[in-house]
Amino acid sequence: MMYYDPHRVSLSPGQKARKVNMDPDLYGTFAEIGLGQETVRHFFRAGGASQTIAKAMSAYDKDFSNAIYGPEPGNRFVCESRLKNMLRHEFGLIEERLDRKDHPSKKFFTFANTLASSTYERPHSGHGWIGVRFQTAPERPTNDVIIHVRLHDPDISLQQETIGYLGVNLLYGCVFHHDDPQEIMTGLYDNISRHVLEVDMIQMNGPDFAQVDNRLLSLQLVRRGYTDAVIFGPDGQNLQASDVLYKKNILTIRGSFRPVTKVNIDMIMNGYNMFIKENRVERSNLQVLFEITLNNLQADTGSVDEKDFIDRADILCSLGQTVLISNYQEYYKLVEYFSRYTKARMGLIMGVNNLIEVFEEKYYRHLNGGMLEAFGILFTRDLKLYVYPSKPDADSAIMTTSTMPVHPRLRPLYEYLLYNKRIVDIESYDPNVLHIFSQKVLHMIREGASGWEDMVPPYVDNMIKDNRLFGYVPPKAGSAPKKKEGARA
Repeated sequence: MMYYDPHRVSLSPGQKARKVNMDPDLYGTFAEIGLGQETVRHFFRAGGASQTIAKAMSAYDKDFSNAIYGPEPGNRFVCESRLKNMLRHEFGLIEERLDRKDHPSKKFFTFANTLASSTYERPHSGHGWIGVRFQTAPERPTNDVIIHVRLHDPDISLQQETIGYLGVNLLYGCVFHHDDPQEIMTGLYDNISRHVLEVDMIQMNGPDFAQVDNRLLSLQLVRRGYTDAVIFGPDGQNLQASDVLYKKNILTIRGSFRPVTKVNIDMIMNGYNMFIKENRVERSNLQVLFEITLNNLQADTGSVDEKDFIDRADILCSLGQTVLISNYQEYYKLVEYFSRYTKARMGLIMGVNNLIEVFEEKYYRHLNGGMLEAFGILFTRDLKLYVYPSKPDADSAIMTTSTMPVHPRLRPLYEYLLYNKRIVDIESYDPNVLHIFSQKVLHMIREGASGWEDMVPPYVDNMIKDNRLFGYVPPKAGSAPKKKEGARA
């Protein structure tokens, strides 16, 4: 659901542009590539632009653009590196050409974008990068706010209008609300519908955003309904999906990772070893993702606990993993999302209990084609499911794909997928870790119990203890440690 504050008053693009123009200390440049000079147009129309705009330009010709900003790898023009080079170059010109003696009170800024519109062949393919580099005081170091957007309106003229509104909103938020990152994000959609614009990446960097965790910004994008999925890397920096997933073999494991346990590591290692042996899978072209759904991030109260999210993120990042946060509760939606970026072979690693849920018809009642529509999306792609066994207690038999319950009505479909090896068992699992469940580990961590350390990967226990993650409670002084359990818990 789109974030909405009923008490907030939003200004029109013209009102925002005029307020910027009326501030005597704001002075900067606009450089726009693609979809026209739609942002600066609002500032020219608002009046008083002469005291705000030092320069406005658009290097549409690719040779001119490369001559000004330098060529990009792969001769790309709509990419993050081009935007950053635009911001660096244009802001550098401001500092080079404007003497501080003549402008002692000016706060300089540069607005830049590089965009590609939709085409008749691909009506929903419009996307691009937009950014602002700005000062909050004269001589103060600069800050950057960078976003990536996807345009869903097939009409190019309406795309231009949307980009103009968005550019005004972004610049206005940066110069007037830099002390409130949440307001910057809220203001992005002033006078814009979520149906025509998706913001799927945001970064805020600089001294005025020193306390901002960009991973939380990623989470906010999904929570607010600005996008359905975001990605951040092991360094905690937000990533744009096409840069990470384009034409890649994608292997994904979904979980709560609260915390990461030895079972999770056993699943990903064995699933990975099976996946790289597949035809049409290149190890050098493989992207592994640890996916957490928004539903898995919600606390008992139904709201998202940001501290809990950061705890999980810190551990996954320390293990060198790339993390996907999504609003895709159904697997078919996740696969459809991946299919935007790749046609290469994909793999999903899941526990057998999750596979049981995949074959529950109740999850597909909202689809006209029901389960068959969802499975059509799943298995018309080059997709394989790697299924990890389950043994919930010492008295239970190990459950695999051959023993899991399937409704007789769905058995032929299930057998078809098994026969064609679209669903396969992970056979080389470690039976000594099957007893480990994240919920039990979490309970032990919070209760000050001992023994949970052996259920998580090496060094993860130290991270949890040293940083008091997941509500960690140290064992009481003088209490005798619990007797270590064997293979079963």
